[in-house]
Amino acid sequence: MKYKKVVLIGNPIAGGGALKKIKKAENILKNKGISVETLLTKKKGDAQEFAKKIKNREILVIAAGGDGTYNEVVNGLAFSETPMAILPMGTTSVLAKELKIPDNIEKAVDIALRGNVQRVHLGRIKNQEKQRLFILMAGIGFDGMAVFGVDSEKKKYFKKIAYILSGIRTLINYAPQELKIYDSATKKAYSAVICKASCYGGSFRIAPDASLKKPNFYVFLSKTRSKLELSLQILGVIIGKHIKMMNTDYFKTEALKITGDAHVQIDGDYFGKTPVEVELIRDALNLVFPEYN
Repeated sequence: MKYKKVVLIGNPIAGGGALKKIKKAENILKNKGISVETLLTKKKGDAQEFAKKIKNREILVIAAGGDGTYNEVVNGLAFSETPMAILPMGTTSVLAKELKIPDNIEKAVDIALRGNVQRVHLGRIKNQEKQRLFILMAGIGFDGMAVFGVDSEKKKYFKKIAYILSGIRTLINYAPQELKIYDSATKKAYSAVICKASCYGGSFRIAPDASLKKPNFYVFLSKTRSKLELSLQILGVIIGKHIKMMNTDYFKTEALKITGDAHVQIDGDYFGKTPVEVELIRDALNLVFPEYN
């Protein structure tokens, strides 16, 4: 056992019987003779506050929940030596898809304990009001509006369906304002997804070249106001043909600025509105990968 203690930070209402799974993980760890402390969140921000108080490379933090829980733990542990592992049990758990962590609790716990700790790069986004780190992506425009439109009560009970319904409503009412993207050259678009990881919305790969281990972002732009054309681009993402479609752009960068009037989401949670600045933060987090990854 390379850790003297495991701290399990869990969101008991993440979905899919989360509390039962968290307790199961706790029992698996205890049965292995491991000292474990379980901290359950009660409100937004709890996971980050729990993680901020843990600054020890000999303690393993396991985040049990969905991408929102992971994001909070990332923001709490960033720039420390404390390693982070995950147990997938949220609405989508895109990070679990990215890391190839199975839903099976026994296997996920085994990966957390035996996996390889690697330093990964994060994104940092800021607007006029706040800043925050993200590990997966920042979405500006269409999917920012879709996340903004998710009803909190419906999300609590209907989970992923709430996002799908909001996405459909957003598409029906789609009337975006133009965004300006300042990179090495100025670009114009109506939606942008800035990816630190390749997976998006589950197993879809909106930026197939992106990786947590690579020191850059891959950015996908939609340059159409047409609902029909956007629908085709969404279909293109599903079948993996979106990058070569008309009125799109795809490029690599380490920093950019986006102006305009649009909603923003990061790691599946609402962030705020543009203008925003996004930059790469190198070697910011110790993350546990499966031994085969």
